[in-house]
Amino acid sequence: MNGVERFSLGALAAHPWKNGGGVTREIAAWPPGAGMDAFLWRVSVADIAADGPFSAFPGIDRQIVLLDGEGVRLLADDGSFDHRLDTVGEPFAFAGERGVQATLLDGATRDFNVMTRRGQCRASVVAAHDEFTIAPGAHAVLLFVVEGAWRHGIAGQGGQAVLASDDGMLFAQGVAVPYRLQAMSEPALCLCVTLELELENPQ
Repeated sequence: MNGVERFSLGALAAHPWKNGGGVTREIAAWPPGAGMDAFLWRVSVADIAADGPFSAFPGIDRQIVLLDGEGVRLLADDGSFDHRLDTVGEPFAFAGERGVQATLLDGATRDFNVMTRRGQCRASVVAAHDEFTIAPGAHAVLLFVVEGAWRHGIAGQGGQAVLASDDGMLFAQGVAVPYRLQAMSEPALCLCVTLELELENPQ
């Protein structure tokens, strides 16, 4: 996957979970086409429809962000955390190998998920509400609009385009020059995921 790719959540295929508790839509992964045992990073959106355990991902660092619904309680099997994911746009990080029980707070929820292979890739997830600029240098950058309409384009240039709710963009090779986003109305929320490889010879 090269360059810049725009996507819409509604156009992505929904894959049911084996336990029947929800579905996942994969937005992107690296290397392109990598399976669950080979990706360096993976970004997806999940709809949780029933209580149940999260799948274990040894060696993977996870970040989850509530997108819609009342939220979910995440309880670690070893008692290391008991977290209420009930505020839209607030990331929560945990180790993928940790056993986690998910209990819906009040009906189905939709969540944004970022997974990175520990020691090989790291991710920063930032929630923006007004405007921000993406700096050059990252391996890849992914944007996802949760709410509102956002004007975007190369900083200092005209002819900017618009991203709406559930739209996003993947800069598979990062950005070469500063790239600016600005909310056109309130309320507004855009998630910006910056991905950095930690390999000497990344694929």
